[in-house]
Amino acid sequence: MSTLLYSLGRWSFRHPWRVLLTWVLLLVIAGGAAAVFGKGTDNAFSIPGTESQAGLEQLSRTFPQAAGTSAQIIVVAAPGQTVDESAYTSEIANTVTEIGALDGVLGATDPFGKTVNGLVSDDKSAAIISMQFNGQVTDVPASTKTDLQSITTSLQHALPQGATAQLGGDLFAVSVPGISITEAVGLVIALLVLLVTFRSFLMAGMPLGSALIGVAISMSLILGATAFASVSSTTPLLALMLGLAVGIDYALFIAARHQDQVRAGVPPEESAARATGTAGSAVVFAGITVLIALIGLGFANIPFLTTMGIAAALAVAIAVIVAITLTPAFLGFAKGRVVGWSRRPKAAAKKSDAAPRRSFSTRWAGVVTKHPLVTTIAVIVTLGVLAIPAASLQLALPNAGVLPKDNEARKTYDLISEHFGPGFNGPLIMTGTIVTSTDPLNLMKKIGDDVATLPGVKTVALATPNETADTGIVQIIPTTAPDSPETAALVRELRAQHDHILDTYGVDMKVTGFTAVGIDISDRLGGALLPFGIFVVGLSLVLLMVVFRSIWVPIKAALGYLLSVGAAFGVVSAVFVWGWGADLIHVAKVGPIISFMPIVLMGVLFGLAMDYQVFLVSRMREDFVHAKADGRTRREVAIDAVRSGYTGSARVVTAAATIMFAVFAAFIPEGDSSLKPIALGLASGILFDAFLVRMTLVPAVMALLGAHAWWMPRWLGKRLPHFDIEGEAVEREIALADWPDDADRYAVAADALELDDERRRVYTGVDVRLATGDGLLVTAEDPRATRALLLTIAGRLESTGGRLRVAGHLLPGRNAWARRHSAFVSLGTSEAPLTDLRRGLRRASIVVIDGIDRLERLTPADRDQALALLREGAGDGRVTLVASAPPTSVDDLGALLRGARISIAPALRIRTTLSASDVAEVTA
Repeated sequence: MSTLLYSLGRWSFRHPWRVLLTWVLLLVIAGGAAAVFGKGTDNAFSIPGTESQAGLEQLSRTFPQAAGTSAQIIVVAAPGQTVDESAYTSEIANTVTEIGALDGVLGATDPFGKTVNGLVSDDKSAAIISMQFNGQVTDVPASTKTDLQSITTSLQHALPQGATAQLGGDLFAVSVPGISITEAVGLVIALLVLLVTFRSFLMAGMPLGSALIGVAISMSLILGATAFASVSSTTPLLALMLGLAVGIDYALFIAARHQDQVRAGVPPEESAARATGTAGSAVVFAGITVLIALIGLGFANIPFLTTMGIAAALAVAIAVIVAITLTPAFLGFAKGRVVGWSRRPKAAAKKSDAAPRRSFSTRWAGVVTKHPLVTTIAVIVTLGVLAIPAASLQLALPNAGVLPKDNEARKTYDLISEHFGPGFNGPLIMTGTIVTSTDPLNLMKKIGDDVATLPGVKTVALATPNETADTGIVQIIPTTAPDSPETAALVRELRAQHDHILDTYGVDMKVTGFTAVGIDISDRLGGALLPFGIFVVGLSLVLLMVVFRSIWVPIKAALGYLLSVGAAFGVVSAVFVWGWGADLIHVAKVGPIISFMPIVLMGVLFGLAMDYQVFLVSRMREDFVHAKADGRTRREVAIDAVRSGYTGSARVVTAAATIMFAVFAAFIPEGDSSLKPIALGLASGILFDAFLVRMTLVPAVMALLGAHAWWMPRWLGKRLPHFDIEGEAVEREIALADWPDDADRYAVAADALELDDERRRVYTGVDVRLATGDGLLVTAEDPRATRALLLTIAGRLESTGGRLRVAGHLLPGRNAWARRHSAFVSLGTSEAPLTDLRRGLRRASIVVIDGIDRLERLTPADRDQALALLREGAGDGRVTLVASAPPTSVDDLGALLRGARISIAPALRIRTTLSASDVAEVTA
């Protein structure tokens, strides 16, 4: 990975215009597709496999008047008057007639109709005109909404002085999130942080520019996807928020590494390549963790949430790709103008006797590691106290009640609650098939009367069969609001009556309605939190064990993540449920928060927390691994590595966390009601995780553990894959750039090459210098050892020690490149040896043949043809041959090859400890 990114960074630096124009072209294509094919977002929530969704689907087939979206006009009489006076009833009747003629309206109900009950308040101070539409919110024509607003305005003017006519309901309860000036403030703060970090206007603009291009592309793709997928209105803004945050941070990590290297004297082109190969590797790993966590949102098995996770993952993936390509391209435009201005005036710098002033990060690392136990306890207690309000967290889907108070739908919601009770804003529906009933009207009345006796039911507004008398519905008005826990309890109680109603009336009733759907979604999400949490924490343990080759570092990181998440939940609950500081961030209504906030927060914060863990602790590990004892104990070496690693990475991590906090916080004050708690949770979570957990708790715990922090069982270390997070392969290439001398002469060069399997050494001490166009014969007592060496040379197997360069590429970091230049042919196992040999000689400059002694077992005609192929390829110096054979066949084989005028060096005898009785097989 790191060597690939190293080459990519160098290419991007050399061809900046190509990279920039490619991304601009992609932006134009994506933006054009979104403009042409985008259909807009859709806030219709559904949850397959639940009773409420099954009930809605049944109603849409048999009782569409009760299944589509709805709206209401509430008419409130002037003080001292009642709505049953003729001045009101006549105008209401005229309005109902006008509404009934609109496109998409299935029906409008006059509250004073002969068969209508419950649409006039008990004190006759208010009445509701109820409307039912065909389909969901997005199916209603925009012209119908406009006409409804005009009709309501006309009704208001026709009513007596002091009366009110207010339009609202589900049709108008959808809040479409938008971008406000506060998001721009977040970008300004990010720019200021970048200026302080880089001390260069040019460098500060690079992360911001690359992030904006990446976000524009991802947003265009998401909006374009609405042509064939249902995307909620919250999804694009979540993707925007994440794409901006990680896009700036990822570009910052690469650019900061480049600037440090250029300041140290590294040429700009080489520095850009190194920065992309080293910091870029960490960026890719960090991005992968965020991607996995976001895609893991599918755990809840809720379509709109899965779509949200995929869309956000797309934004993060694009941010990663833009960072590792466009950032080095921008550096290519800048060339050497990246150093920035001096931190202090030159006059001050000339004071030679003044002791160098230690940075704040150095002093902080010293304090934390000097008192690690006190620091650890203080951080844990602080985050634990902050997490206490999380126990009061309440979840629900958004409704008109959480919209701003000046919103028309919110005004209607409040008026209905005031005059009819809060439950009227969220009626429940029970529905079932009654096709076998001989008296459907009486049957539904009895079921309605039975349900009306349950606690929590204010009234049964409707209990009737449909026109064909095959489906019946019972419309129930709860005593509490749609997002109240008591309403959720009523839904469970109604479902508990299923067997009673079935036994008594013979009807299989389902509880549904949009309020029930919201409750089911909240329950499903609540049930998914534990498995998702186990998935996230378990994933963090595995990934960090792979990266840091340690047991304790991942455990510490996972526990720190749980502390951050708990504290973030606590802050959100304190503000949105308890109401602390709610007015400061313009919370429209205190109460339950959007039900998918916890799982989104857990997923996103996990990925971002791992970002800081990787960038901070990897530097500590690097310093520990390369440190020399110099008379110090291992514990002293480990603690010094914690301090130096912390100091080396604190500046960039602090800047990255500050930028991410600013971006998330910018979406809080004027943000959409659904996005506001997510933004607050992410902002506070980043604040706690970056500054309290990663930059305070982590060095303290690392100091407590000392050298034990890097312990891992040997057996586990061998089984875990290796991820080059800090670009070790790049550093190795740079260190061995001049090895061997006159490297261009050699097709294969190896020094002290060795390979260990799980139990013993396969081969050891292999030294080779094989010139281009020459041949080499390898032999050993056990053919498995020679096969393993040949697979290593061909780039199919990684050695465990020594140095190897094949076709100019240093292995194992560039195994992929070696495989492009080499062909591996096993004459002993090939079903078509001549075909494989011909293909290998045609496409590769290095042909590796395992079991070349098998030539003697071919038929004379096939052997002559194989020798002719080898002579043709190797005779003109175009192909380098590396072959293996058992020691007993070397003499006969040498004579055969010499007779065919094929030059091959004397046998290389490799040492091995494999015994003849060993059953382990070395394979590719």
